[in-house]
Amino acid sequence: MNNKKAIRQDPDIMNFLSRLPQMSAAKFSDSELEHIKVAIGTAKYRKHKVDVRGTIPIFFTEYRIYYVLLMGLNLRSLNRREKSLALAALFVIFSVFVLLSSASGLVILYLLKSALGIDLLEGVSMGLWGWFNDI
Repeated sequence: MNNKKAIRQDPDIMNFLSRLPQMSAAKFSDSELEHIKVAIGTAKYRKHKVDVRGTIPIFFTEYRIYYVLLMGLNLRSLNRREKSLALAALFVIFSVFVLLSSASGLVILYLLKSALGIDLLEGVSMGLWGWFNDI
């Protein structure tokens, strides 16, 4: 008896039954509702941090376009191809970060060297210090 009340109080089953006529909804047995619950699945996959849905009317017609934007954590496990793509993307991002950091560090060191008046090679200048002073 308690199981009957529990399956009929389940949010997914209540949503399912609310879409049916009352006469049809009342005819389902508890075991049928449990099987429907398994077929529907849990609502865990439907929880997103960003869930934007809406419609846009197409002017001068009776039609509408719908849009859906879902964003959230990917809770499923990645397959081999997705793992290799993620690793490659991480490598590219890390490489770009190291390259930009190194370039920035070298520019700062060059400007510091020029500010202190140190000439490593006589008569050779990149022009960066002159450009920096003109700013």
